[in-house]
Parts: sequence; C-alpha cells; structure tokens
Amino acid sequence: MVSVKPIRTDDDLKRAMARIDEIFFAEPGTPESDELDVLARLVESYESEHYPMGTPSPIDAIEFEMDQRNLTRCDLIPYIGSGAMVSEVLSGERDITMAMARALHKHLKIPAEILLQETDADKDK
Repeated sequence: MVSVKPIRTDDDLKRAMARIDEIFFAEPGTPESDELDVLARLVESYESEHYPMGTPSPIDAIEFEMDQRNLTRCDLIPYIGSGAMVSEVLSGERDITMAMARALHKHLKIPAEILLQETDADKDK
C-alpha cells in the first residue's frame, strides 16, 4: 500500500487519480479498499474547492433529465403545455412558470431550486 498524502496541487491530483485507477477494483475490507476510500474523499474535497461545478441552468437540468430518461420533447407536454411551449422553454424564449416548475419537480424530480433560480436574463430586467 502506498502512503496517502494530502492533495495540494494539480500534480498531486493527477497522482491520486492514477492510483485510484490502479486500485479501483480492490476487494472490500482490504488495505487497498481503505486507501481507495481515503483517496476518493481527498480528490472530491480538492476538486470541489478548486473546480466547483456550479448549478446547472433550468434548461440544462431539464435536458439532462430528458437524456437520462430517454424522453422526447413530446414527453414534456404534460408538464409544460403544448409542443410549441416546450420548444419555447427549451430554447429560452419562454420562462418556466411556477406551474411548470411544480410539474417538472414532481414528475421528473428536478430540484425546485434549480428550476426557480434567477437567470442572467432575469438579472437584466
């Protein structure tokens, strides 16, 4: 087992990721499995501090769920309205209403705080 060290630089991150690749399929309860757990937590901590992902836009979140669930635009009609309204929402031409946000949250489990966040267009108004 390699001794685990803090991740302070991108080079440290690369080394940690390479080691994770080496021991990824370690048997549970082994020293390598423990090392994997520690390295994964260190990587997660370093990446969240140095490379935050941020919050997706409402449209990105909807499109992600569509992709994950193999949904088409037609599948969104019960939550958004007509096919034209779905197109307008996904193109950014129409804002998501409270009723749409509630339906998308309830049926697609998209977090409400993502659907209701203020967009750049809202800030300009």
